[in-house]
Amino acid sequence: MKCLLCHQTISTKLTLPWILSWQPIARPVVCQRCWATFAPIQRATACPGCGRSQSRPQLCADCQRWPLNQAFKNIALFDYNDAMHAYFQRYKFQGDYQLRRVFQIPLQRTVTRLAGDLVLSIPVTPATMTTRGFNQVTGWLTDGENQPGIMTKAKIKAKAQSQKDRSARLATPQPFQLVTTQVQVQDRHVVLVDDIYTTGRTIRHAAQLILESGAKSVTGLTLAR
Repeated sequence: MKCLLCHQTISTKLTLPWILSWQPIARPVVCQRCWATFAPIQRATACPGCGRSQSRPQLCADCQRWPLNQAFKNIALFDYNDAMHAYFQRYKFQGDYQLRRVFQIPLQRTVTRLAGDLVLSIPVTPATMTTRGFNQVTGWLTDGENQPGIMTKAKIKAKAQSQKDRSARLATPQPFQLVTTQVQVQDRHVVLVDDIYTTGRTIRHAAQLILESGAKSVTGLTLAR
């Protein structure tokens, strides 16, 4: 098995207890050297509002600027460092779909631990789906965990969030609508999955939409912050 990131061969050591257990071998898709370049966020001290990595569990300066909403919080798994930036360049922008496997397990395990009534993901625009061919978020989720409950509103030449500065992101009007024929959020605890929490504008738009439709709470889950 070769590392999906550096393409070096990954050696797997089999122990006798593992062999005697007759369990299937979970082969890693990333070598230890590459995996060590990513920086997990410590939940115990992360910002309780957005999941930012910090030394004390208090609202960060960014979250203090948002209206307080006890029904929404975001959890982020990794810092957006140089390694994560390089990962997204290859996976999201160059369209290397096999790289979805790098973070499938930690994303799926966290979704399971959050135990929401419903799991939704941030959608991509039809134009992005046409050019890229996939939604980078649903690529991390297994069949059945992602419900097509949110879609983007029709826009003309909508500019991608990655191409906007902070002020332009924050000024973005509500870009989503709920597909009520597909999902019902009334009185449910919803897990909302996205790729990167930058300013929080995108995931907060979606969370606001879900809460206004009657959900009890929304927990955001992003790979990076």
